[in-house]
Amino acid sequence: MSSAKVLVVAGGGGGGHNRGGGGGAGGVLYDSAFTVTAQAYTVTIGAGGGISTQGSDSVFSTLTATGGGSGAGAVETGGNGGSGGGGGGAGGSTQSGGTGVSGQGYAGGTGAPQTSSYNGSGGGGGGASEVGGNGGTTNAGNGGDGVANSITGSSVYYGGGGGGGAENEVGGTAGTGGLGGGGDGTSSGTAESGTANTGGGGGGAGNAETYGSGGSGIVIIAYTTAEFNHTGGNSTGTNGSETWVKFTSSGTLTLTGSSNIKSINGLAKASIKSRNGLAIASIKSINGLS
Repeated sequence: MSSAKVLVVAGGGGGGHNRGGGGGAGGVLYDSAFTVTAQAYTVTIGAGGGISTQGSDSVFSTLTATGGGSGAGAVETGGNGGSGGGGGGAGGSTQSGGTGVSGQGYAGGTGAPQTSSYNGSGGGGGGASEVGGNGGTTNAGNGGDGVANSITGSSVYYGGGGGGGAENEVGGTAGTGGLGGGGDGTSSGTAESGTANTGGGGGGAGNAETYGSGGSGIVIIAYTTAEFNHTGGNSTGTNGSETWVKFTSSGTLTLTGSSNIKSINGLAKASIKSRNGLAIASIKSINGLS
């Protein structure tokens, strides 16, 4: 049986409005020994979520990464997802972050309630390697960091949570996005969207500012070059003995058997045998020696 390395990252969740929570990162799945055969595989790339909307799943064969949870609006709880969205600020009580999927991501941070002097702030979205930061009375929570992966030979972070939003009228500071494409929240102006094809969560908005959308997902497959050829994918390259194929949009990966001649100890061998098992003719090497 042949195996390949497979990385599947879902779309990140969108940030929330009005002291909103950061969007949760899209779920990150990595299998270093996934069984593959010569066939066609459908690849689905999850889109990032809009305002307070969960990201979409990414799929390769039996591997499904769950879309990132939505960042909450004011006085709302964060959405569940691959990583959970951050809770919203304001109101009279703490708003919890959404939960993450085990093995794919972590929970979002809590949103802080308002006080007599401050209006609270949003929690950071959960990342693929850690929970999102909790919002405070003035300063919003940071997005949780994602995880680094070197399937192509270069180390890249995926699955960062979005930073929470804060209110600038009272000197609030927005949260920063986590490593792996998480968007920064805002206290003034437009929050940052998650980076495309990282599954990063979108940043949460401050008061009347604009939220950040979640970043789209990605799928990367790395197979042993000597075993297969392929069609499909948006880009491809080699890393040592492996060929990697990257999908940044949905499509089909078709693996076919390699045309390379297999050998035993480096010598090609073929034989023709009679019905009773006796050799009629035998080609034992490519140099003519028996």
